[in-house]
Amino acid sequence: MANYFTDHPEIGFHLDHPLMRRIVELKERNFADKDTYADAPVDYEDAIENYRRMLEITGDIAANILAPNSESVDLEGPHLENGRMIYASKTVENMEAIRQAGLWGITMPRRYGGLNVPETIFSMASEIVSAADSSFQNIWSLQSCCETLYEFGSEEQRQKFIPRICAGETMSMDLTEPDAGSDLQRVMLKATWSEEEGCWLLNGVKRFITNGDSDIHLVLARSEEGTRDGRGLSMFIYDKRQGGVNVRHIEHKLGIHGSPTCELTYKNARAELCGSTRLGLIKYVMSLMNGARLGIGAQSTGLSQEALNEAIAYAREREQFSQKINRFPGVYDMLSRMKAKLDGGRSLLYTTSRYVDVYKALEDIQRERPLTAEERAELKKYSRLADAFTPMCKGMTSEYANQNAYDSVSVHGGSGFIMEYKCQRLFRDARIFSIYEGTTQLQVVAAIRYIINGTWQGIFEEMLANEVSEKMKPLQKRIAALLPTYLAAIEKVKADADQEEQDFLSRRLYDMTGVMVMSLLLLDDATKAPELFAKSAEVYVRHAEAEVSAHSAYVMNFKAEDLASFRVAED
Repeated sequence: MANYFTDHPEIGFHLDHPLMRRIVELKERNFADKDTYADAPVDYEDAIENYRRMLEITGDIAANILAPNSESVDLEGPHLENGRMIYASKTVENMEAIRQAGLWGITMPRRYGGLNVPETIFSMASEIVSAADSSFQNIWSLQSCCETLYEFGSEEQRQKFIPRICAGETMSMDLTEPDAGSDLQRVMLKATWSEEEGCWLLNGVKRFITNGDSDIHLVLARSEEGTRDGRGLSMFIYDKRQGGVNVRHIEHKLGIHGSPTCELTYKNARAELCGSTRLGLIKYVMSLMNGARLGIGAQSTGLSQEALNEAIAYAREREQFSQKINRFPGVYDMLSRMKAKLDGGRSLLYTTSRYVDVYKALEDIQRERPLTAEERAELKKYSRLADAFTPMCKGMTSEYANQNAYDSVSVHGGSGFIMEYKCQRLFRDARIFSIYEGTTQLQVVAAIRYIINGTWQGIFEEMLANEVSEKMKPLQKRIAALLPTYLAAIEKVKADADQEEQDFLSRRLYDMTGVMVMSLLLLDDATKAPELFAKSAEVYVRHAEAEVSAHSAYVMNFKAEDLASFRVAED
């Protein structure tokens, strides 16, 4: 029987990373739960085995329920009925299967009904679910919103809402509005304290809200009258049981049809303040978005895997000119690059997830007791690494999902343009990944300071010092040879000291950084598991050399006065 976890040992490989021991140690608080909860692990090996079993269950559901239902979900989609969103019938079936397996609220502590799994394991499960149906992953993975509720809500709010999420209720984050997309400072949905009601009342419109008719919403709203910027925004918890929010419209989208994207109207909707006023955008949304961006990295990786699966299966069967098309260099070149991008992106995803796990666990411990000096240094280190890696992960994996879906259609030829083949749905679904939760251009904005200030140079020098296998050493030398070229491009941009030029060239510096870090990650992976990653390392390093060479030439030959040639859409 198919299983989307065990069928891809490349996922399970990342369970054995050395940093996982530290993550489990921090997450399990030296296994203190074992005396209270029957399902709590007793040691590190038991924890890893628990994760593996959970991922096998997820893989079984993904392969044998979610994937077979995905075509029906895509065709039916959700619909609107008396101001309420109704899921596609097979989506309801999917949700029930996931609920029965206990896969809701899985990162939450056991005292609230969760499984206390690390972010890395949640990312693995998200990848698996997305490979089966990325539109359903959107609904399921929004359970990660409870992380923000857990971090910033009161204990009373935790006790009130988190057990419901762990039992299978759904969540959404209601951020964007008709006039506030990426620029969330312009959010104007109004929050007013009512002495009569003894609560906050929300009024206004939200647009493009994924899973917008969920049970529990985190809502960004303007609580400070007379303000126009982010300092007037706060975060609120809205419970659907309270009423006051209706679905006005469900968007008709290019892809991810099973994931409802809603326009909502708030009319005196009763809500609770989450955390403190004025910190909604400055602090809480940043936490929400970082979690969501990691979720899109997992979603992108899962779809990339499925796109590769479809392309390989077709290429093995399709015959032209008396031979299978997987024997043609033009086809196997495409397939090898798809696999290399998948493996590189997956390694970037789980590296980022591990960094997030360490600093998040230390922050959680800090709520219970003061950290030691060593723990404070560890928190600072991994928080900085997570900040540098997260925008790189979201941008690169989402772009690769688009490229792999595109190439999967190309491998199918004319058949890829026919609706009965899955690759066309993957192609449609992937397009949103590099747009929502922060476009790739916004990921570049978030990442560039770490490129310009030398953070990534330090990361690369440390990674290049890693010991790799004899077979990987020539590839490591080739990446080391790219470092001076990369640094020269950065220094050129810094020396020109023109902000508009830097903004214009940032994407090229970002792409160079991305291909170099994934090359080095693949060398480490191929050293430990050459049977899984050696071919991808060889292919990807060649890709990185071409990318760095091209982008460097572009940057080094660019002058600020050249910008005028590109302003083609000016009034």
